[in-house]
Amino acid sequence: MPADLLFELGCEEIPAKMLTRALAELPAQVEAKLAAARLAHAGVRVLGTPRRIALIVKGLAERQPDLREEVVGPPVGAAFAPDGTLSKAGQGFATKNGVDAAAIAKREVAGKKGLYAVATREVAGQDARALLPALLGELASGIAWPKSMRWGWGESTFVRPVQWLVALFGDATLSLQWAGQTAGRQSRGHRFLANGPVEIASADAYEGALRAAHVIVDPAARKRTVEAELARLARETGLRVRPDDALVAEVINLGEYPVGVSGGFDPAFLEVPEEMIVTAMRNHQRYFALETAEGKLAPRFATVMATIVKDPAVVARGNETVLASRLSDAKFFFAEDRKKTFADWNAKLDAVVFQAKLGDKAKTVGDKVRRLVQLVKAQGGSAAAVVAAELCKSDLASNAVGEFPELQGVMGRHYARIAGQPPEVASAIEEHWWPKGQGAALPTTNEGVFVALADRMDTLVGCFATGLVPSGNADPLGLRRAAIGVLQIMLDRGLGGAHTTPGLPQNTWDLASAAANTYPGTVVFSDEQRAALAEFFRGRLRNLLVDDEGIDAQTVEVALGAGAHNPCDARARARALSVVPAEVRTAFKRIANILDDATAKNWGQQSLVDESAFRSPVEANLWNAFRSSTDLENAVAQKRYGAAFDALSTLGPHLAAFFDKGGVMVMDPDPILRENRLALLRVISRPFADIGDFRKLGAAS
Repeated sequence: MPADLLFELGCEEIPAKMLTRALAELPAQVEAKLAAARLAHAGVRVLGTPRRIALIVKGLAERQPDLREEVVGPPVGAAFAPDGTLSKAGQGFATKNGVDAAAIAKREVAGKKGLYAVATREVAGQDARALLPALLGELASGIAWPKSMRWGWGESTFVRPVQWLVALFGDATLSLQWAGQTAGRQSRGHRFLANGPVEIASADAYEGALRAAHVIVDPAARKRTVEAELARLARETGLRVRPDDALVAEVINLGEYPVGVSGGFDPAFLEVPEEMIVTAMRNHQRYFALETAEGKLAPRFATVMATIVKDPAVVARGNETVLASRLSDAKFFFAEDRKKTFADWNAKLDAVVFQAKLGDKAKTVGDKVRRLVQLVKAQGGSAAAVVAAELCKSDLASNAVGEFPELQGVMGRHYARIAGQPPEVASAIEEHWWPKGQGAALPTTNEGVFVALADRMDTLVGCFATGLVPSGNADPLGLRRAAIGVLQIMLDRGLGGAHTTPGLPQNTWDLASAAANTYPGTVVFSDEQRAALAEFFRGRLRNLLVDDEGIDAQTVEVALGAGAHNPCDARARARALSVVPAEVRTAFKRIANILDDATAKNWGQQSLVDESAFRSPVEANLWNAFRSSTDLENAVAQKRYGAAFDALSTLGPHLAAFFDKGGVMVMDPDPILRENRLALLRVISRPFADIGDFRKLGAAS
């Protein structure tokens, strides 16, 4: 009979971010292991706290089903000797699969030519209890931690030293040893509130038994508890907790039993920009900001403890003392920064290295700022955009950003406003860092858009020019993120975007060339590197159109095959292509292949269509239908791709008739007929070739 499986691995405290990742990845790993072991089940749950990771498998099969499968071996010529006996390869195949020579058949295999040796392998199913110990040990060893450790004299590695194991299948304990521990049915309660063994009767009793020992093992339940505690504190203070889903996600994995506590700080600290206060609370202390109903930051905070506290007031005072020290530092840094000017900070940037490989004339952040100013001017940015480019990196030399690197750009905006810069300049200083990731907020001002594009393209060109190109999954300089940022901004702000910006660069190739021109002669951006960067952009654009736009991959390949430098134009062509009937797309692929074949044979030199050379009505019908589409070439030239493909509603049937049985033979032996028909296809396909490269369609025509 099926039974429930419980496996708990107890250890010393796991860092919250590592735990979050492990809990997210483990379900798929469990599913894969059970599938490979041929053990059916009714569902997998993964639970965990900083001190434990647990999985529950409902309705796990008691044993594997018997296996009977056909295994394909080497070709018959390799598996058998001329006298019909097994060759060395054939003997190895038989031994590997545990079959007799007489049981090996000679048969055709789908997708392969000729006869192959085929064995029918039968394997009796094993009892799940015999399989699970090794399977669970492999699961524990297979969790991918950013860092693992060894302890004691054992060879096992894990994120933290393992303290206990629980392994139950139904009511019975599994015989499992791993990382120096022997599995039983005793878990452990909360480190402070119930520090002792907790007997687990079965998988169904697991959560309840731990809850009684002040451990909320389900992260979803802990999240509900955290939210309830924050709501309680909001009611008690008469304020509201500023929404912060990312902080909630981290806090739920900081402890096993969340309890909320609130505190306050001196209102005098509110003269500091609120971003500094919130960052000090959030990033350093994991405190939640409290605000008024109008959204104004209040001099109070909420935090979540990992245990019940005897006197919340004492805990609050301790947290207030720590926070007061943080905020005193922030106030000091802000006051010191206000004594400086942007010119003071920019002077320091010449000593800050941006990329050493660029050489002495281009390697510093100061050098980069001067390039950005040139590039924004060259691209037609406004006077405000040029000023924003000059000031956009200044706050990197400020005390505030030195202490709170997360506030780069934010502090620049504040300091620009204090210095009397126009609002558009101040906003652009912050927004030039946007987007901070795929799907994040994009610049909202024209000035921010120009500086953001210049900044990312300068980085990309400099890195590609010096050979700093991402390989595999490694991208330490964030070049993929930079390229995606360029594309997202262009797609949003380019022609056809949601917020078109006048004069914005539309073409990544041209923008890269302009960026390369701002580098000194010691940095050479070769044609090969330029092409590599173009291909890099193409790959990122492909992913954006498939993932964000929902356009199928094959259609995107067809569109990008006709050009990928202009992201908005490529998107418009992909959107138009996505609604073209499959049979018409296939017809154009066939035309492209025919014309390629003709070119290879040095045929198809005729440029004009000679109507007198038509020998079939379908030729004349296709030509007349094409000529009647008077707006076709104008529509393509004006990038009205939807209108261009509307012409196919009348042209499509004639294309089908041209290629159907009873149609015409394009490669006719008569050179006059052949050249004229090739000219006909070339003239018809020319406008659509500017929209997409139909040769990129996967299926052969």
